[in-house]
Amino acid sequence: MRYSKTVMTKLINQHRDLHDELKKIKSEMGLEKNLAIKALYHSTVADDGPYMKEYQALDRQHGE
Repeated sequence: MRYSKTVMTKLINQHRDLHDELKKIKSEMGLEKNLAIKALYHSTVADDGPYMKEYQALDRQHGE
């Protein structure tokens, strides 16, 4: 599975808890938005994360 900022942004926009987590990562770790999104991907999507299936479905839609 590959990382896509566009797909990840769609997933974040669909889930308030991911949006809140993104804000938390940015403030606590002092990361810029793009790096925070990538960190969120690795913690919630990659390696059988709780949002992996939704991410994959969005990725398929994005690729069509």
